[in-house]
Amino acid sequence: MGGRRHLRQACGGTRRGTAPYQRIGRPMARCRRPFVKGELMQAFAFSGRTHTGENVNGERHADSLAAAVASLRREQILITRIDPVKARRRVATAGGKVPAKSLAIFTRQFSVMIDAGLPLVQCLDILGRQEPHKKFAATILKVREDVESGMSLAEAMRKHPRTFDALFTNMVQAGEAGGILDTILKRLATYIEKNVKLIGQVKSAMIYPVAVIVIAAIVVAVILWKVIPTFAQMFAGLGAQLPLPTRIVIAMSNGLVTYGPLLIMGLGAIAFAIRTYYRTNQGRHVIDSLLLKSPILGMILRKVAVARFCRTLSTLISSGVPLLDGLEITARTAGNAIIEDAIMETRSSIERGETVSKPLQDTKVFPPMVTQMIGVGEATGALDMMLAKIADFYEDEVDTAVAGLLTLLEPIMISFLGVIVGGIVISMYLPIFDLISKLT
Repeated sequence: MGGRRHLRQACGGTRRGTAPYQRIGRPMARCRRPFVKGELMQAFAFSGRTHTGENVNGERHADSLAAAVASLRREQILITRIDPVKARRRVATAGGKVPAKSLAIFTRQFSVMIDAGLPLVQCLDILGRQEPHKKFAATILKVREDVESGMSLAEAMRKHPRTFDALFTNMVQAGEAGGILDTILKRLATYIEKNVKLIGQVKSAMIYPVAVIVIAAIVVAVILWKVIPTFAQMFAGLGAQLPLPTRIVIAMSNGLVTYGPLLIMGLGAIAFAIRTYYRTNQGRHVIDSLLLKSPILGMILRKVAVARFCRTLSTLISSGVPLLDGLEITARTAGNAIIEDAIMETRSSIERGETVSKPLQDTKVFPPMVTQMIGVGEATGALDMMLAKIADFYEDEVDTAVAGLLTLLEPIMISFLGVIVGGIVISMYLPIFDLISKLT
């Protein structure tokens, strides 16, 4: 009777105002709100004292106020106050998009706290209050409220799909079911950290040339807009025949001054059109296919896609997520429409009874070495370990490729900038050189 009373108090109320919690590191027993004939019972907030004089308070669910009072009296609780809880409309909130780095830090800290034996609700409360990202902090505290009311952690996180994606929630659910939530969170933290590093490497490969081109464009625009008109007025006063390079530069300057606003609007319209087209299914496939086929960047993007696929699927399989579910989640996080289609084709083939490696090979998207190693992993029953090794290999390949690309791009970009600016300067001094030669 004492043990039964303790369980009821853990599910329906709290002692001395402390929140109910679940210990992590073992299979979790979830306290679900009772249903009667398909309808949710009413909630009643109560305060009272036990027969030993200990203060208790919390919520109790029952058909009516009388039923709630009777239930508490059967547990020998002297009620001092009981009121119906106003129904709170629970709406699935999308939440805000959280930076991957913030999510990685949250997951790592969460795993450390749970491994240390802190209660789940207390972990979420601490993390929510110390999180500097305001939207993310609000989301964590909402998850804490739902968990405190009896919802599982995975179910509470699914209410915020923009913050916790399908991969995150499915792995958390697997960790709760197996009683290894701390281990799963460590794997998740490692996965997110590696993913952040991988994305950072791609950005490094793209930011440098883009930055140099933007700086070159700004420098050239300023020269054409402010400097060249002064030279043009001076040359017009001389009345001499100007060299062809000088005439071209002056024409470009006049065009920029006259049609500059239209040019900026045109570039903005082109960028908007490309972005809108990319949001369509056809546009996403066309642009992603062109990116994969591009000379240097395509090779890096393909290696990134392979590394992400292998890392994601390895993490899911090792966490106990079924293979078909893991492939579906992996496809949604691929980041490239061509890779996504290849993974979904593979998933359909596996549903028909085929292996993983054969349909992956038939897609012609993944390198032969990847499909062969996956086949070895299937044959030995260590698919998750083999996928992790492939991911490690390709992440190193991406690191090497990005470093080589940056080393190659640096002199090329500097030379490009020097040729553009130097050509403009020389074209402006050519008439002066001609004038000096005639005077001498």
